[in-house]
Amino acid sequence: MNASDTTTRIGWIGTGVMGRSMCGHLIDAGYPVTVYSRTRERAEPLLERGAAWAQTPGLAAREADVVFTMVGYPADVREVILGRDGVMVAARPGLVIVDMTTSQPSLAKEIDAAARGNGASSLDAPVSGGDVGARNATLSIMVGGDPDVLAQVRPLLEVMGRTIIHQGPAGAGQHTKMVNQTLIATGMVGVCEALLYAHRAGLNPETVLEAVAGGAAGSWSLSNYAPRILRGDYAPGFMVEHFLKDMEIALEEARRMNLALPGLALAHELYVAVRAQGGGRDGTQSLIRALARMSAVEWDVAPPA
Repeated sequence: MNASDTTTRIGWIGTGVMGRSMCGHLIDAGYPVTVYSRTRERAEPLLERGAAWAQTPGLAAREADVVFTMVGYPADVREVILGRDGVMVAARPGLVIVDMTTSQPSLAKEIDAAARGNGASSLDAPVSGGDVGARNATLSIMVGGDPDVLAQVRPLLEVMGRTIIHQGPAGAGQHTKMVNQTLIATGMVGVCEALLYAHRAGLNPETVLEAVAGGAAGSWSLSNYAPRILRGDYAPGFMVEHFLKDMEIALEEARRMNLALPGLALAHELYVAVRAQGGGRDGTQSLIRALARMSAVEWDVAPPA
């Protein structure tokens, strides 16, 4: 297989906020793509752009050279890859399975072993960059698995991302994503607390952001999510319920390694509060509303001017 050749056949499973954009880049690059999603309606924009439809994950993989999965939870990964109608049913020598979902390192190892048993290969390749990175093809992709397999599919990953780094054997990509999510979780607490401070102090948040974003306090979350918060935009680039899933995986792995991560644990509890207040399907920036309630700040009623 030469993935730089646009005759490489792609199977794509999962058409959520990020998956739809990522798959669209492959279609636009000229690759033949067959799509599976639990709800066909969500795949319609891709079908209109030329993708074929598959009724099951296995059928999406049957004629493919490379199958990508970008779904919600580890249970979904298990179902679409290892389930009764999953990718592994159609796995054959030479097939490459690339799971881009944020999932469990142990599941990545299990998939790798199952693929090898069928003469296929797998990579765990979770991404960072959110909906913006998916739309702009600027994702950071963290890859675990055989480096020779990564070399085969790198041209495909380069269509979707800007930074593609091999992290080690199966599961290493997922572990790296847990590092990423730990950084983001505690960083988002800081972004939201800082905006609340500025608001309570009577500052103009726009000029505050202009002052701090280019200095040592600058971050991707500050530059991308703070403006959304100030617009009252809580639409999900990345949903709270998915972020909670990621943090729970990271905390589970930390416990297994006898590692205390109190900052991550606190961020997790704060996001549990967001979900309890009905924000589970909002974007991660909606954390500010839960924090505002703690200090009786009527953020939704009178956001900063």
